[in-house]
Amino acid sequence: MTAAIDTPEAAAQEKQHARGKKTARERVELLLDEGSFVEFDALTRHRATAFNMEMNRPFGDGVVTGYGTVDGRQVAVYSQDFTVFGGSLGEIHGHKITKVQDFALRTGVPLIGISDGGGARIQEGVAALTQFAEIFRRNVAASGVIPQISIILGPSAGGAVYSPALTDFIVMADGTSQMFITGPDVIKSVTGEEVTFEDLGGGLTHNVKSGVAHYLADNEDDAIEYVQHLLQFLPQNNLSDPTVWDLEVNLELSDGDLALDTLVPDSDNQPYDMKTVIETVVDEGDFLEVQPLFAPNIVVGFGHVEGHSVGIVANQPLSMAGTLDINAAEKAARFVRTCDAFNIPVLTFVDVPGFLPGVDQEHQGIIRRGAKLIYAYAEATVPLITVITRKAYGGAYIVMASKQLGADINLAWPTAQIAVMGAGGAVNILSRRALATVKEQGGDVEAERQSLIDDYDDRLVNPYNAADKGYVDAVIEPSQTRAQIVRGLRALRTKRAALPPKKHGNIPL
Repeated sequence: MTAAIDTPEAAAQEKQHARGKKTARERVELLLDEGSFVEFDALTRHRATAFNMEMNRPFGDGVVTGYGTVDGRQVAVYSQDFTVFGGSLGEIHGHKITKVQDFALRTGVPLIGISDGGGARIQEGVAALTQFAEIFRRNVAASGVIPQISIILGPSAGGAVYSPALTDFIVMADGTSQMFITGPDVIKSVTGEEVTFEDLGGGLTHNVKSGVAHYLADNEDDAIEYVQHLLQFLPQNNLSDPTVWDLEVNLELSDGDLALDTLVPDSDNQPYDMKTVIETVVDEGDFLEVQPLFAPNIVVGFGHVEGHSVGIVANQPLSMAGTLDINAAEKAARFVRTCDAFNIPVLTFVDVPGFLPGVDQEHQGIIRRGAKLIYAYAEATVPLITVITRKAYGGAYIVMASKQLGADINLAWPTAQIAVMGAGGAVNILSRRALATVKEQGGDVEAERQSLIDDYDDRLVNPYNAADKGYVDAVIEPSQTRAQIVRGLRALRTKRAALPPKKHGNIPL
């Protein structure tokens, strides 16, 4: 009996391995600590009779469910078994998933779902379809209460894709994972378009283009290792804090700290890598990036500071000069809300010249979609620390966790430029007539423009002007950034903030 439960049919298992994929149980064993898995409902079987289904009733009905530990921490897990009815979801299959969802929510532990199935089991009709609704409802109930992580290690098609979409993080494996609502055959029959499974909904597509996924793994082992690493930064639930690592932090200036003093180039138009700042600030340079391939003009991810989990949002001057566009705003907004839901402080590093101009951006809704980032920061109750490294212009400055939007501590480097716009653009607008007069009189227009730019910089753009008005709490040397953040987070650990009573806000979705 045990062998019948534990082992798929040999031929099916060989076929799964031939695709470069592990079986459902192998994945669970790889994810969890050795010997920790406790299984639910191993003996359940479907009860369908249409299409001679009663002749084939395998134990478990195509999904392995239960609980165990990852690095000693309790988690709940389910793993779809593609070797049984192609991993399709039937009535009992769905019952097993909802049962483990309920268990995770009752016990307050993270839920990890491993998807590898072809959608609803056609032979079971509406009985299969209703289970999707049951699963979705529980995904929503658990949202912001327990971490929910989806690992896509095969197809996830039709209605099945919406359960992962409702979870906090989606990890896909390159070359073997697909997510799509309608497959290539349906698309061709309706629109005439021809597309492959990979181009339509493969891991690269959803990590680079759609932003549906959060990490593109090289293979199944890499996917599971990423999730294990991710769990190190997350709490068990919204009523607890993430695990604190026992780590002594030396606040004496390191070589990495001192290198920040020369990181920002003299020219405003020269890029630099904001990840250098991030990796200097976090413990041991351990930064776990989220959605690294999507909207690379903004960087989000997790690290530890003095052993405590932090979320990090940072403009990236190496990509599109760090401008905010639709994708960057939505990526950052989603991440900030995730951190806030799970009691993770947010550090924001700012070098943003503005929102990306363009007809496409306006027509695609940058006003509404950019407002999501404002909403995310303004409603956050976790500690917020902002560091302005260089440009902080216009509306984008406000959006990036400015003091008035709710940042608890707002710091600036001496290289910071905080203004409605850059000095060059401002002078072209404010001094247009004066420069025209200089030109008419045969004067040196460029010399006069540069003089006006220097004057504008001195009076309005430099960070000391913002500090004078209280919009920046301190202007610090870049090498002091790590120490200032450590001290700030220490002070903010007792922060208490409450939002006005309401059913829920109306974020501009």
